Amino acid sequence: MQPETKYAKSPNGAIGYQVFGQGPVDLVFVSQWGTNIDNYWDEPSASRYLDRLASFSRVILFDKLGTGVSDPIPPSRTPGVDLWIEDIVAVMEAAGSERAAMVGDTEGGTMAIHFAAMYPERTQSLVLINTVARLLRSTDYPIGIPPNVATRYAELFLEQHGTTGDVLIMTAPSVADDSRFRRWYVRFQRSTMPPERLRAGYRWQQEVDVTGVLSSITVPTLVIHRRDNLYHRVAFGKYVADRIPGAEWVELGGADSSPFHVGEYQEILDHVERFVTGDNAHMTETRRLSTILFTDIVGSTEQASVLGDQRWLDLLGDADRICSTQVERFGGTMIRATGDGILAIFDSPAAAVTTSREILEQVSTLGIEMRSGLHTGEITLEGDTIGGIGVHIASRVMDHAPDGGIAVSSTVKDLTVGSSFRYDAMGSFHLKGIPGEWNLYAVR
Repeated sequence: MQPETKYAKSPNGAIGYQVFGQGPVDLVFVSQWGTNIDNYWDEPSASRYLDRLASFSRVILFDKLGTGVSDPIPPSRTPGVDLWIEDIVAVMEAAGSERAAMVGDTEGGTMAIHFAAMYPERTQSLVLINTVARLLRSTDYPIGIPPNVATRYAELFLEQHGTTGDVLIMTAPSVADDSRFRRWYVRFQRSTMPPERLRAGYRWQQEVDVTGVLSSITVPTLVIHRRDNLYHRVAFGKYVADRIPGAEWVELGGADSSPFHVGEYQEILDHVERFVTGDNAHMTETRRLSTILFTDIVGSTEQASVLGDQRWLDLLGDADRICSTQVERFGGTMIRATGDGILAIFDSPAAAVTTSREILEQVSTLGIEMRSGLHTGEITLEGDTIGGIGVHIASRVMDHAPDGGIAVSSTVKDLTVGSSFRYDAMGSFHLKGIPGEWNLYAVR
């Protein structure tokens, strides 16, 4: 029977969700970015798939903001990983789930990857099915789809949305000729989102990149991929599995990938059940993915000599209060004052960038300039302080920030795709003590 649909409150609106099943493990199912949890139950293959999940877990199913029965995305926001991570947190809290297995399917895998890296203490295990960490081809990612081809795909997908269902020829060939399934599917498409919102979703899909996050995953991970996928190609899944430490790779036959419940899915769910009901108590809880923020007053030594000790100390106190207030306001954690700046961490890259802008603007009213640097990477929690290579990278990024400006690593830029932020490329830099070259960007 179809479970009751409820609403969870998130910072950006109401999120429709359902909870069903009596299994011993909580399981958050994150599917593709266009969903409608009410209409799934009208399709027998979807209800059978979900019932199977419920046979071994307590399933938490939801519609992301801007899709299905959830609220529209606020005009000030656009689709993106950062926004939808807040949806997962909201529905877990509403469902009373402190820790769950995270199962990400196709585009939902991108969100599950990011959540597991940000919240390892809330992620019992991670399962990724037909997942893509990055879609577009580049010199360092030759397996991607050429940008011009991806644009043509997006236009074709938009043309058939809610009308013909022709996308099934590429994403679900086993049911592409099933007229009954097609009738359900085009109705389902119309119930997920209107065409213009879908267009924004395709822009997000082509720009999102979580390849830099993969090495930060510390929870037990299973990556499952169908060998003959035409769009969610098997090379995408192998890339993900090879870069998540200790990930288990399972390659299965077949070409179906979307929607999740088409084709012979029982073998997939056999692996999911085996993995999420196993003993994963050895999970490391002292490492996590965070966005690290450093700030620094420009020309502090010169200003201190001009103002004198007492006036300079008063000014530092005012600046520290501004910094700590803004960090708290946007959900960050203050780690320490650094003398003429701060070190703080955030779960959300977008919140970290917003905090930086607010700090720099408000500190300027004191007659001083600050600069800030941000990087998203793995940190080690060490009591009340933090460590790890990610902290050192953020510090070196700040060294290259313009006076009164914000510099970010490419990881921060990639994880805030879909936000209102705009970036200017600063170039490629050698960061002192950090191997390799790093592409840095200035926030406009």
